[in-house]
Amino acid sequence: MSRVPIRLRVAAGFAVAMALVLTATGVLLYGRLGDDLERALDQDLKLRAQDLSQLVQDPAESLAREPSARLIERGESFAQLLTPGGHVVDATPPLRAHALLDARSLRSAASRPTWGNLPQIPGLDEGVRLLATPVSRGGRKLILVVGATAENRAEALRSLRTELLIVGPVALLLATGLGYLLAGAGLRTVDAMRARAERISADEPGERLPVPPTGDELERLGTTLNEMLGRLQSALEREREFVAEAGHELRTPLALMRAELDYALHYARTEAELRAAIRTASEETDRLVALSQALLLIASSDRGRLALRWETIDVGDLIEGVRARFAWRAEELGRPLSVVVEPPGGLRVRGDRLRLEQALGNLVDNGLRHGAGEVRVEAGLDDAVCSIGVSDEGAGFDAAFAPLAFERFSRDRGRGGGGAGGSGLGLAIVQTIAQAHGGAAEIVGRPVGVEVVLRLPGAVGEIAAADRAAPVVSS
Repeated sequence: MSRVPIRLRVAAGFAVAMALVLTATGVLLYGRLGDDLERALDQDLKLRAQDLSQLVQDPAESLAREPSARLIERGESFAQLLTPGGHVVDATPPLRAHALLDARSLRSAASRPTWGNLPQIPGLDEGVRLLATPVSRGGRKLILVVGATAENRAEALRSLRTELLIVGPVALLLATGLGYLLAGAGLRTVDAMRARAERISADEPGERLPVPPTGDELERLGTTLNEMLGRLQSALEREREFVAEAGHELRTPLALMRAELDYALHYARTEAELRAAIRTASEETDRLVALSQALLLIASSDRGRLALRWETIDVGDLIEGVRARFAWRAEELGRPLSVVVEPPGGLRVRGDRLRLEQALGNLVDNGLRHGAGEVRVEAGLDDAVCSIGVSDEGAGFDAAFAPLAFERFSRDRGRGGGGAGGSGLGLAIVQTIAQAHGGAAEIVGRPVGVEVVLRLPGAVGEIAAADRAAPVVSS
């Protein structure tokens, strides 16, 4: 069934539903008509019984000699007058010698009106309906039996059945054809969406599916698919920008490295010149490695697969390790580098030590590279959230740049981000690592300088001695 076109499946389903409806309607109509005809026949027999009751009370009158045709219709209606013992007193021809009631029916009819059915009677080879009522003639108790053939009812039902068997299939065919056309009209919109989707490609990402203004499931489907195409277009544009920016960033150090190696190979005359060229190439190689690692980290986070090695981390030890790594640069630049951790009893978080060191290292490096004055690293605890802020006394971020600071490849020209050596990935990596830990990074306004705060949830104070000695590690 799954291989049958949906249009045919809808039409087949419509046909089955209509067949059930028509069948149920026909059965109901047939049954109601039969009941109505039976009630009409019973009412007619009651009226005839009342009329003949007055007639048979006169001993001079006879059912056989009654000339009036309005009471008894020859060949269709009949009457019989019986004693309680079953003897025929009077009857319409040819019923004079044959009692219509058996002994049980006679006993019942002697006290109350009694209904009955017979498959046939003398002179009529068809079913009949009987009504037996008690009457009296000259003080004598008798039983009047009136009856009529049920052939009229049977003929009416046969005629209705024939009409239903003819009209029903015709109506079913018409309804099925209409269902097929309606299904085609509904699927025409889907086919238009399919034709447009077939033309959409990466070369024309702005194309969208036609959405019918019907307010039904098809409109919601088209809207949802267009929203999906919009998300895919945004992701494609981000990937293209990422590739373009990455190529631009990689091109500069590669060009410098090639120039230095060419110089060392063709123009260096002394050992000092050769060492200087190799040193510069080595620095550019380090820059390439760092940039490649940053690009891989961001690419992994975009795919939702940034791997973290979770452990319990002493925030004081984490910050001290970062401070020790940059102490020589701060001393070389003549810039103070201080650390403050609250509460004094200790602070710990759950996270990946290497990733958090990378994030803090980027913040300290930005402070030393682009800021001025003292670089200060402060950690505190607020409602189970560890806040690690890195601040300096430089010019701060430009107001227009602050909302874009954590976007990849963004540079603040006023803070020196447009100079050589800046890739615009430092703060983007900080935000990526913070989000991978369930936190966030943000810029905090200060009267002088700038502060970037890394917020990590699930922090607690008072580090236990066991945690200090052996951090818990889980993958």
